[in-house]
Amino acid sequence: MNKKIKTEAVDHLFEAILTLNTPEECYAFFEDVCTVNELLSLSQRYEVAKMLREKKTYLDIAERTGASTATISRVNRSLNYGNDGYDMVFKRLGYQNEEK
Repeated sequence: MNKKIKTEAVDHLFEAILTLNTPEECYAFFEDVCTVNELLSLSQRYEVAKMLREKKTYLDIAERTGASTATISRVNRSLNYGNDGYDMVFKRLGYQNEEK
């Protein structure tokens, strides 16, 4: 875990997120908390991560998501050298998890 983000304020945000129960509640909360561009960027990164785990090419990912190759590369680095957060969520959602 990155010690730079481990703050009381971030703890409070995560506690708030953990109270959300439905996609509608998530939309309401995140639309208030995030700008449209921030929310679209987060969702784009998540889609990129899913496609990387499906072994899609950078070109295919860029065409389908609109993500830059720099963004795809950053997400790929997180998948390979991060805290396994994406993989934890993918496993819980039942997505195929390719070996690293």
